Amino acid sequence: MRWTRRDWLRLSALGLAGHSLSGWLPALAAEAAPLAGRTRSVILLWMPGGPSQTDTFDMKPGHANAGEFKPIDTSVAGIQICEHLPKLAQQMQHMAVVPSMQTKEGDHLRATYHLHTGYLPQPPVQYPTMGALLSHELANHDLDLPGFVSITPNPFFNQGIGAGFLGPSRAPLIVGADNMPGGPQPAGDYGRPLTVRDIALPAGIAANQATSRIDLLTAMEDSFAGSRPALATHSHREAYRQAVRMMNSTAIKAFNLDEEPAALREAYGKNRFGQSCLLARRLVEQGVPFIEIGLSNLEGQQVFGWDTHNNNFPTVKAFCEVLDPGWSTLIDDLKQRGMLDSTLILWMGEFGRTPQINGSGGRDHYPNAWSTVLCGGGIKGGQRYGRTSAGGETVEENPVSVPQFFSTVCKTLGIDPTKQNMSNVGRPIRVVEPGAKPIEELLASAAAIEAPAAEIGDRT
Repeated sequence: MRWTRRDWLRLSALGLAGHSLSGWLPALAAEAAPLAGRTRSVILLWMPGGPSQTDTFDMKPGHANAGEFKPIDTSVAGIQICEHLPKLAQQMQHMAVVPSMQTKEGDHLRATYHLHTGYLPQPPVQYPTMGALLSHELANHDLDLPGFVSITPNPFFNQGIGAGFLGPSRAPLIVGADNMPGGPQPAGDYGRPLTVRDIALPAGIAANQATSRIDLLTAMEDSFAGSRPALATHSHREAYRQAVRMMNSTAIKAFNLDEEPAALREAYGKNRFGQSCLLARRLVEQGVPFIEIGLSNLEGQQVFGWDTHNNNFPTVKAFCEVLDPGWSTLIDDLKQRGMLDSTLILWMGEFGRTPQINGSGGRDHYPNAWSTVLCGGGIKGGQRYGRTSAGGETVEENPVSVPQFFSTVCKTLGIDPTKQNMSNVGRPIRVVEPGAKPIEELLASAAAIEAPAAEIGDRT
């Protein structure tokens, strides 16, 4: 018989545990053991605009589509990536490259919605974004910080994406938004600061005054909720409660990056993305289950994310020089702190770029065959899953759909992809579209963890 933790607690409450506690403890420990190594946090490195797979993780040396960049060897025999990602190349044993993503949406907003929610836009259903959905499933009610933190989001590409039918209590805490009152803040030694809007009390308002105002608001909401006990009312109150709890918690110190050694901050990179990766590590330490980081801007340059219709190569090179130290140091930092095995890192945009180079030295939108990368917790690193044609135009082996990708992520987190949540239209919606199966080849096992990375190699 398989005993759950709830069973043990129920029997203990009945007084039965005292008769044979010494015999039950080993069984209880064995039951908890699989949970100890489970992935508990996700960091999504989101590349708005659609990064060029041909110039990053699915290079085509010797082909007319290859472009200007050269491939370099990685820490895993047989796998090469772009020369402008040298530090990530040395982390390949932790990474699984999926060059065989195959989707249908070539429009920025629709594709961004699809890759964030797992569903195509279907009004009037308001699908929740990945961060809201997964943090809802991994909810930690003892956490003083929000379960979903979004750092430097792109206000254009992320239009219409939020907590959806899960309600305001699952909405992200926004950090470092460029559309804050007063406009972008001036850059310091590590780029423009990563600030949380309205996290401190307004000038001239003492703590006791703020408490009195919150008490007044609570009394008014009690009266309103008594006659209108709807989900929207509950979600609104819960969002306010979380905000007050966070403001009064010592966990808010996670946002103070000045506590970190200068050498570590420099290793992440003296820019917003690098410092965002450092902040993500600090939030994972606090137990935050989902952090999304957007890399859509370059300090001192006017670019439209990774949407490189023009000047593809200098733009991708500049982005890679920011991405490489931030992401690789994040992997190192998590590993040294014993947190990599419980933290899943995802790298992706909404689609890829055309293998062919256009007349403006750029690459256009291309959902037919493009790349994502998974690494860390629950992932069997040191491999490529899938293969594209010699010029990168088509997927030749192991095409991966968005539902498959979502199902794989859920499997690493111990989330049932068939679970249903009630939507805003009164219809239950699955976490992942029906029929999608996780990609077992990407999932770590005890044997794979012990195998040398060089023995894993290319799994096409």
